[in-house]
Amino acid sequence: MCDTQIDNQAHARIDRLGQKVLRGEAMNREDALWLLELEDSADIMDLLAWANRIRQKHHGRKVHLCSIVNVKSGGCPENCRFCAQSSFYKTEVERFGFIDARPILEAAAEAGRNKVMGLGIVAAWKGLEEGPILDEVCNRLRDMSRDVNARADASLGLIRSQAVADRLREAGCECYNHNLETSRDFYPQVCTTHSWEDRIQTLGFLRNAGIKLCSGGIIGMGETRADRCDMAFALREQDPYVVPINILNAIPGTPFEKVVPLTPMEILKTIACFRFILPTQHITIAGGRVVNLRDIQPLALMGGASALMVGNYLTTVNQPVEKDLQMLKDLDLEPMGFVPAEHQNTIA
Repeated sequence: MCDTQIDNQAHARIDRLGQKVLRGEAMNREDALWLLELEDSADIMDLLAWANRIRQKHHGRKVHLCSIVNVKSGGCPENCRFCAQSSFYKTEVERFGFIDARPILEAAAEAGRNKVMGLGIVAAWKGLEEGPILDEVCNRLRDMSRDVNARADASLGLIRSQAVADRLREAGCECYNHNLETSRDFYPQVCTTHSWEDRIQTLGFLRNAGIKLCSGGIIGMGETRADRCDMAFALREQDPYVVPINILNAIPGTPFEKVVPLTPMEILKTIACFRFILPTQHITIAGGRVVNLRDIQPLALMGGASALMVGNYLTTVNQPVEKDLQMLKDLDLEPMGFVPAEHQNTIA
C-alpha cells in the first residue's frame, strides 16, 4: 500500500471519529489510542481541526478563564516528584504560612477586572481535616463568596471526610481542583505518600457535597501515550466540570528535573484527543503552556481547549494576562466572565 493510500485512510478514519463525537457518541479506548499514536503532522492537523469543531459545538466562542492564589507555600509532606513545594526536595521555592484575607480579595478584584470566572485558593499541605486550619479556609471562602468578583474555588489537597467537603460547600466553595495527575498504573512513579485511590475518594466526597469538580493531570512526566489515554477515560468516569491539562515544567531539585520535555506537536495532539474523549468538559491549558508551547499556544485553543489558567502559577511565572486576553481577541474568542448566582437568571 502506497503512502498516499495510507494517508487517505488515516484522514478518513479521523473524519469518521470526529463525526461520531459530534453526533454525541462516546469514543472507545481503541480509537482514542489510535489517535494518540498519530505521527504525521498532516494527520495531527486534521485531528486538531475536528477537536476545534467539537469545542465550538459545546462552548462556542466562550473561553473559561481561571486564576489561583497561593495561600500557603512550601513544606508539603507529600513526595509528588514534580512538585517544587515538597519537603522531600531541595528547591528554591518561597515558603510562607497561611495568608490573611486581604491579598486573596485583592487577587479576586484583579480576577474580576480580567473577566476571570474562578479564583482558586491553593495550599501546599496533605489535605483538609476538621480543625483550626479548616476553620480558616472556610473564613477565606466566605470572604470570597461575599466579594462576588470571581467564583470561590479551591485546591487544598485530599479531603478526608464527607463532613469536610460539606463544610467547604457551606462556606461558598463552588468548584474544587483535585487532579488525578496521571493513570492509575503510572501513579506510583509520581507519588507514594498517598494513593491514586485516595484522589478518587476525594472527588467522591466533593461530588456528594454538590461542589463542581476540576480534575485533570500532568503530561510529560515520562508516562506513555497509553497512560494519557487511561487518564482521560478515568476522568470521563468522574465527569468533572473542568479538566486542566498541565505540561511538566521540570523544576531543578525535583526528581523530574531531567525529564525530556514533550514536543509541542505531541502536546497539541494530546489536547485534541482529550477533547474527543471529553467533548463537553472545559479543557484548560494550565501550568507549563508558555514554556512548552511557546509561540504556538493559540493552536491549543484552535485544537480543542476551551479554557486557560491566567496569571502566575504556584511556583512558576505565566505570561502577562493582557497577552492572553489579546490572544483570545485575535482568535475571535472571548472570556466567559463571572456572573454571581443571584444575577444568573437575568442574563439572556
